[in-house]
Amino acid sequence: MGWGLRIAAGALAASALLAATVLWGTLRMVAPGPLSEPATVVIPRGSSLEAIAATLAEAGVVESPWLFLFDVKLSGAGRELKAGEYAFAPGISTDGVVTLMRQGKTVVRRLTVPEGLTAAQIVALVEKEPALAGEVRERPKDGTLLPETYHFSYGDGREALLERMRTAMEQTLAEAWKSRDPDLPLRTPEEAVTLASIVEKETGVAAERARVAGVYVNRLQTGMRLQSDPTVIYALTQGSGELGRALTRNDLKAESPYNTYVVTGLPPGPIANPGKASILAALKPERHEYLYFVADGTGGHAFAKTLPDHNRNVARWRDVQRRQSGNGDSSSE
Repeated sequence: MGWGLRIAAGALAASALLAATVLWGTLRMVAPGPLSEPATVVIPRGSSLEAIAATLAEAGVVESPWLFLFDVKLSGAGRELKAGEYAFAPGISTDGVVTLMRQGKTVVRRLTVPEGLTAAQIVALVEKEPALAGEVRERPKDGTLLPETYHFSYGDGREALLERMRTAMEQTLAEAWKSRDPDLPLRTPEEAVTLASIVEKETGVAAERARVAGVYVNRLQTGMRLQSDPTVIYALTQGSGELGRALTRNDLKAESPYNTYVVTGLPPGPIANPGKASILAALKPERHEYLYFVADGTGGHAFAKTLPDHNRNVARWRDVQRRQSGNGDSSSE
């Protein structure tokens, strides 16, 4: 056989081998992968293709790094793979992995912010979330963050999430303020948030919010002091969170612009971050003649129009407390 024929035969054999290799690799790409149970893998930003391939192989998601790289090369997805946290199903093929990362279908996480937390407590909640990145350089003001459930992805910034809470509060407040009841003793949206924060801390019963708000609106309109225990707690803790004990008579005398037992009118700012329902209650309070309320022992409150009626409700609550071995008082007198 001449050299020309040998070269041609060699080239043909090489082409056949390459074709066979490509076919084998293509079949391996779409075949079920080695993963036997669900796995979550984080691909850091700035990772090279080689680093991604190694990470996926080490996690048992793909059969081998070179097969993943082969798929990426063949599909032209090299510059389209997105970093983030991925949840891979058992048996996912290498091609499925590439498609998932190409589409950027990362894990969606949730952070629920309960109503009534102070800004300090919300920041602590955000700082404790390990999937978030970055530091919180400055604590937001109370009343500027809307409590609700926020979705985020691994590596999102903590300050970016707080900014979303601020934007949500601004939008919610602006909408509620436009539809507020007429003749309310509230001059600004900020005062509405302040009243809403007191309502939020005074009752955990959804059906009572508008009624409690009505009590405070009546007091504001008649010039009575609000005498709200949560405002005293806020004054004593300086907005850091829960007091951890029952209030004393001396506490109610504490000199602070937030202590509504010693000052008349609303405190200078919110004492917590109220939810949407409390904001709506403050701007659309129940219309009634109640001026007092006290816990009734069932989780709700007993309301009264006169001080004698209120005192009788307080006496009933004291009896409940004695029967319950001295549970704390949550009254507003």
